[in-house]
Parts: sequence; structure tokens; C-alpha cells
Amino acid sequence: MTPAAPYIGEPTMLVSRVTNEIQRNQTHAKCRLRVLFGGEVGREVPLPAVGVVVGADPACDVLLSDEAVSGRHLTVVPTRAGFDVTDLGSRNGTWLDGVAITRATVPVGTTLRVGGTLLQLLPAEEPIDIAPSAAGRFGAMVGGSLAMRRIYALLERASVSDAPILFLGESGTGKELAARGVHDHSRRKDGPFVVFDCGAASETLIESDLFGHVRGSFTGAHADRPGAFALADKGTLFLDEIGDLPLSLQPKLLRLLESGEVTPLGARKAEKYDVRIVAATHRDLWSEVGRGTFRGDLFYRLAVVEAHLPPLRSRPDDIAELVKVFLEKNRFAGPLTRGANLDRLGAYGWPGNVRELRNVVTRGVALAAPGASFEQLPFLLRATSQADAPAPLGRADIPYHDAKSALVLRFEREYLADLLRRAEGNLSQAARLAGLERKYLYKVLERADMLPARLRAEN
Repeated sequence: MTPAAPYIGEPTMLVSRVTNEIQRNQTHAKCRLRVLFGGEVGREVPLPAVGVVVGADPACDVLLSDEAVSGRHLTVVPTRAGFDVTDLGSRNGTWLDGVAITRATVPVGTTLRVGGTLLQLLPAEEPIDIAPSAAGRFGAMVGGSLAMRRIYALLERASVSDAPILFLGESGTGKELAARGVHDHSRRKDGPFVVFDCGAASETLIESDLFGHVRGSFTGAHADRPGAFALADKGTLFLDEIGDLPLSLQPKLLRLLESGEVTPLGARKAEKYDVRIVAATHRDLWSEVGRGTFRGDLFYRLAVVEAHLPPLRSRPDDIAELVKVFLEKNRFAGPLTRGANLDRLGAYGWPGNVRELRNVVTRGVALAAPGASFEQLPFLLRATSQADAPAPLGRADIPYHDAKSALVLRFEREYLADLLRRAEGNLSQAARLAGLERKYLYKVLERADMLPARLRAEN
């Protein structure tokens, strides 16, 4: 049985998450406990300053129906350093990362196992209402739609600080361009901007590539080599596809983010670096935290500011402007005209997002006859992305992450369509049938562009 995915935030809303660093200045009442897996999955309980008792006894503050949970199993008390967790002599123990604990202070985002139930300790989520930017672009990001101007407004504010930023969104939505824009608008703009792809790095060498190594630290290490953090000193390090970072390296990355120090592979002395971290992933990191494949404390350290980049299909008004930019980059001399070609581009689903649009325009210009007009450009769109021609599973004619994202989107749309049919359009009933919180169902519907118009207007 797979636990329901935790709620990430209101659909299309930009959220600044409260992190360890910020929580030190928050009141204890802002904390909450969430059941990630078990009979009470999805339940959330606010944690008062005095804490709560968790167990199977009806007198407990948090009552669990799990037969493997003791009557009074554990207590959880919020503190400025995180949460004090105390096992009350339970018969099956309180477990953290596979280790039974008797008493411990754990950080925000920690997931505990009691019996067969998973509990996550969280701060409150604070939506921040920021007026949309008046600008039509941010750095190399282009598009004057409301969704993009909300992104620009958030990044305009966040860029001037050194706060870590986490970009979430499908492949091809422009996360690296957003990261570069943040760097160029920051006080570090004259420093280096280093890109490190956690998904493309070799698992055997990723620690060396990220943290550096000294001569003789392993076979083939013939000289000292700086890692990505050293190269980004006094600048910005963009950790692309951070969700693919091996779990074994996440504690070391967390220590570096907390202290600014890291020990290169094979070295005895720690090195200190002044680096601003910007990360990105196409994964649902919040769900990964719940499954234990991504550390909650690292998530909160990275997601001080969290920005969701919208897919291209949710902002069709930006397509003409993007096409114009790509035509100029490919030195197309003719003007952009509105007609059948632009209509085709606007009606397409764009599973590969802006990256796919750029490739389509670049290919069209390259294959065009000399002197061709915009209407004569041969734009080749994948029939497999059309609604009347479902894509085959696992095709390898596009990058892995793009193919996977398209497949997940196809599954979500088919599942949600059937879910809404079975629930006769009642979203509360649909949430119960799917085993999801209503707010999270809204998010999934919004991502699949299936949220009813009245709710989209409210959100």
C-alpha cells in the first residue's frame, strides 16, 4: 500500500516554506503533525507548545488505530531547534531512519515510524500574497501571462537575498533559466554561476564532482580537484535535478548547507565556501520525503523559497511571444504572422514545454525553403502528443525525464477523468475515492489542467 501524497500547496499559488532557519523565530503553535501512512493517513494535528501524546489510548492527544501502536506510544514537543521526541516505553519502538530512538531532538520534516504508521513533523505553510510583476520577462525567461508575472514577482524579491530557492516544475519549463536570472539579479552577479546536474553525474564519482577530492583519495585521483562548491565560491551553485541526489550523499550536503564547510574526498581538513544554493527538480519532492527517499531536513533547508514554474500548456498566451524570440535567435528574417501555423502551435499540448517549442521552431527554420514566410515554415509536431493519438509507453525518441513526465501526465489525466466520472463531479467524493486530501486533489487537477473554472478563479 502506498501512502497518499502529502499536500504541497494551493494550486498555482507561490509558497514560501518555513524552514529550520526561519522556524527558530516562529511560535511553537505553528507546528503540526501529519499522518503520512496508516489508518489515519492525511490527518493533520496542530502541535501546541506543550506538545502531544501519541498512541492507541483514547485519552491520547493523537489517537491512532494501528494495532502495533502502544496505548501511550510517544510524545512530541515542538522546540526552537526542531521537535523533542520521547518514546514512552512502547512495545514496538519509535523509529527514525531505521534506528530505534528513546529520546531525540529531530529537525523539521522528520518522518517517524510507530508500528505501521508514518508520522511527519512539520511547520505551518505560510502563503505569501505578492502582486504580479509589471515586467514581461525575468532574465532570459519570456512571457507576460499572469502565471509568469507571479513567478517574476517572487524572484525579483528573492534574488536580492542569499536565501536558497527550490524550483519545481515539469522538464522543459525553464528552471535553469530561472536560476540564471536569480544569479544575474543578485549581489553575486559578478561571481561564478555553476551548474551541477545531480541526475547526470556518475553515482561513483558524484561525491568527488560535488565536493572535490585530493590526490590519492581513490584510484585515478592523480591530482587535487576542486568540486562544484569550490568552483562556485562567492557565486551561485545551481543543483539541477536535486531529487536524483543519492540518499547517502544528502547528509553531507545538508552539513555543508548548514555550516558552509565540506571535507573533500580523502582530505583531513574541511574547506569553507561562500555559495548561494539554487536547486531544481521535476520530481514531487514532498512525496519523496514521505517515502523516505529524500531527507526532510534537507528539503526544508533547500526550499526556503519555493517556486512552481507552470507548464507551457497552462499559459498559451505566451506562445506567440516565445515563438518570436526563437525566430530571432535563429535569424529568421520574416515577421511573425497570425494564421494557421500559429494556431497549430497554440492548440498543441507541449509535453516537452518551452524546450520542445524551441526545438520545433529551430527545426522549422532549418528546414524552410529560402525566403519562406512564417506561414510556410514546416513545424513538425508529434502526433503522439495529440489528444486523438495516445503516445505509446516508454518511447525513447525524447529524453528520459521528458518521456516520463509525459507518461505521468497522461496517467493523471486518464485517472482524474475516470475519478470525476465516478464521483459525478463531486470533488469531495472524488477526494475520498482517491484517498487524497481535497486540497491536494485540487493541485493534481490544476497540474492536469482539469480544475473546474470556478475553482481556478478562486485559486
